[in-house]
This record gives sequence, structure tokens and C-alpha cells, in this order.
Amino acid sequence: MVDVARRAGVSHQTVSRALNSPEAVLPDTRRRVERAMREMGYRRNSHARALKTSRTGMIGVVSQGNTDFGPTRMTLAIEKAARERGYATALSIIHDARPDTVESTLEFFLSHGIDGIVVITPVPALAEAAKQLAAKTPVVIVTSGLWPADNLSVAGIDQELGARRATEHLIRLGHRSIAHISGPMDWFDAKGRVVGWRQALAVADLKAPPMVQARGWNAENGYTAAAELIAGRNLPDAVFAANDFIALGLIRALEERGIRVPEDISVVGFDDVEASGYFSPPLTTVRQPFEDAGLAALELLLDDSEHLTSVPNFIAPQLIARGSTAPS
Repeated sequence: MVDVARRAGVSHQTVSRALNSPEAVLPDTRRRVERAMREMGYRRNSHARALKTSRTGMIGVVSQGNTDFGPTRMTLAIEKAARERGYATALSIIHDARPDTVESTLEFFLSHGIDGIVVITPVPALAEAAKQLAAKTPVVIVTSGLWPADNLSVAGIDQELGARRATEHLIRLGHRSIAHISGPMDWFDAKGRVVGWRQALAVADLKAPPMVQARGWNAENGYTAAAELIAGRNLPDAVFAANDFIALGLIRALEERGIRVPEDISVVGFDDVEASGYFSPPLTTVRQPFEDAGLAALELLLDDSEHLTSVPNFIAPQLIARGSTAPS
């Protein structure tokens, strides 16, 4: 900076103002400084800046090693929110939660002087491992099944509320036998949606039919679960599927058996994937506000650790009514 000041014929304080508060420097002076920086190939030293500000402008993001819709969208939402706040992100994909994997991830981030870590996890194993990270740097876990602890905040989307809204929509349409095809029960999201479904039925004084668990989150899993749903039992009035792809497989299986949606049975999904409005029929679903949840997670991370909230910051999802549901 001193060399730039000498080349531009100004003080080093003026160079600093030109970099950090350019509006406070006369235009002609600012242009001289900028020209000197270009001629000398000057670049701001982020490490030196970090020593002065105690921030590097780098956020670590740890995500589960899969391509499922929810974790992928949340990862993108975190990156977008960080970029809009002037932060860069360093992403680490973890395929398992073994201690050595977590330790190597921690060392990677700490060696790069990150300001904090966002851990996106739908499963307990990685969530437990994330607590190790919180002992050394601020951590926000994006999930739906944990509560905050020391140096550890929790943000995410209210899965129970979303499931209640889906089920209450079916109840308002007059349906009384409302089945549920869940996602894999080792996921926090799947467990939350089961709880919300049962809560809504209990409030309406309706009995919950036996639950069917899909083996995964894709359409094939929904197609397979549909056979179990309707085999040897009365057809329910409606089905709340744990996500849109499970709902897609369910609708295909019902159609092959001559069961019409929504004339014979109503179907609600969860997620509002990009194509859900173009299913046949267009799918009623629950839209997850990934962008809002990503921003909430980032704000928790950048807040002073002494003021971190002691309760999870869960964002409310929205019911999107379309053609796959109809009055009973």
C-alpha cells in the first residue's frame, strides 16, 4: 500500500480510503490510485485483512454426499445467501460421518481461516459429528431434528408444520382416511413429516392408517410403496406422500390399476420440485422455502455468538394447491 501511495503521489491513508471508502476520496485522486494499482498489479491481501478485521469473508459449508433434492437445494441456497452478503463459500461433501472424515474436514476449514461452518445434514450421524466442529468454531446445523447448544445454532424448515398443512388441506376437502407414505426413517425430515401427519389427524379426531415406508426418495420407491399401500386393505380417501417423487411413483401405480387421481383418491406431495406443476395431474404439494432458510442459517452464523438464539430458527413452508386433490 505504501508503494502504491508513492507511485500515485498520495499518502498511504488515502490509498486505504480509496479501497475501503472510495466516496470519501476526490475522483481525480481515486483515479490516480486506481491507475497506480493497475500498473503495479496490486491485489488486496485477504490474509492481512483478516488479521485486522478478525474475518476472512469465507464460510465453510458441509453437506451430505448425495444428490437428493432437499440437501442439494439447501446447499445452493446457502451459497447464494453468502454471496449476496459478500462472503465466499468453501464446500466439503461428506459421504460418511466417521471421526477421521470429520477431523480432516475441520482441519481443512480451520487452515483456511473460515469465519464459521454451516452443516447441512438430514441424518443424525453427521449432525452428531458436527458438534465436534462447534467446539472450535461457530457452527450452524441446517436440519429439522436438533436444538441449539454451546456455539451451535440450528436453522431449517419446519417439516412438522408442512406435513400438518398438507394433511389439514385433505381434511378440509372432506377426506377421512388419509394414508402416508413416508421417506426413509433415518432422515430427520421423514420423521418430522410423520409427526405432522399424525398431529393433524389427531386434532381432527381421525385415526391414522398404517404407515407405509418408502425405501428411498425417488419415484421408483413411491411406485413400489403404492403396491403395499393398497394391497389387502381398503383404498384410503387420500395419500400424503413424503416428497413429490414418491407422489409421482404413487400416481403412476394407481393409474395402472385404474384408480384415478383426484377422482378416486387425492394425493399431496412435499417439496414443490420444478416439474411438480406439470405432473398428470398437476401435484398439490408443500413448497419448502430453501432460500429463506439458507439466509436464516447464514444470519445465525454471522451473528455474535453471545446472541445466538436458544431455539431453532425454522422457516414455515407453504401449501401449493393444484389438481391432484379434490373434495371427497
